[in-house]
Amino acid sequence: MAQHYIEKTETTKGLKVVVRIIDKVFETGRKYATEFKKNMAIQFDKFLPKWNYVAMPCTC
Repeated sequence: MAQHYIEKTETTKGLKVVVRIIDKVFETGRKYATEFKKNMAIQFDKFLPKWNYVAMPCTC
């Protein structure tokens, strides 16, 4: 299993990786709450913007 190989990863400084496998099936196509976009700023990742993003509270 991939988890075994991921757990063996460490940096040159000796930092180790902690692995937790989530086996939950996530629902696709879920809609967000109406107020969500008004109250949260979405920051998309530069490398994989369709997959990775952060929702941060607005200071509007």
